[in-house]
Amino acid sequence: MSAPAVELVDVHKDFGATRIIRGVSLTVPRGERHAIIGPNGAGKSTLFNLISGRLPPSSGTIRVNGQDVGGRPPQEINRLGLARSFQVTNIFPGLSVWENVRCAVLWSLGHRYAFWRGIDGLADVRERTETILRAIDLIDRRHVQAGVLAYAEQRALEIGITIAGGAEIILLDEPSAGMSVAEAARAVALIRKITEGRTLLMIEHDMEVVFDLADRISVLVYGEIIASDVPALIKSNSAVQTAYLGAAA
Repeated sequence: MSAPAVELVDVHKDFGATRIIRGVSLTVPRGERHAIIGPNGAGKSTLFNLISGRLPPSSGTIRVNGQDVGGRPPQEINRLGLARSFQVTNIFPGLSVWENVRCAVLWSLGHRYAFWRGIDGLADVRERTETILRAIDLIDRRHVQAGVLAYAEQRALEIGITIAGGAEIILLDEPSAGMSVAEAARAVALIRKITEGRTLLMIEHDMEVVFDLADRISVLVYGEIIASDVPALIKSNSAVQTAYLGAAA
């Protein structure tokens, strides 16, 4: 049996005397779309920072594809097949859509700086960049400067950059934040398409997006997971309703 894509065992994170993550244990099998929900201040982004290597755990074990990554730098964890996006869109606004994706593709295909070789002549880079732009529905916007794209298009571009390295585990931090209902629906369709065959771990506040996309949901409250189950059972869980969803759920 293959190792889970992501596994956390009794993970804690303290900032001085403040305990943010309090003994989280979580297993995300390969190929699962898993959502982490919870109120503001629950520790969701901190948990992502621990998994992706931006923060070291105070204690506990974090494994990615079976390898202990606690305390490893982000670039090493990325090479194990994990990539993430952030709440605030991270793109190169002065470059074109094509150039943004191509930058990510270059490294993943093993191309390094060489002043004697023209970048436009790299057929493998050109083909993969085009494939990704088609997947995120931005092929017709390839020559547009990324900074002038609509917000939803910028989020789609960031997802394209995230998958450009060929990562099999994708962490998305609030991918539909700031979107209209129609834009969020398109974002869900895009995420479903580009994560097919991959593992998805996402933080999301829009419950329609969560229940539409996730195979399983974990609820984080004050640094602890109070429930982890399929969407239907999470929706009907009284503890979750009290802590997060509200009586209207």
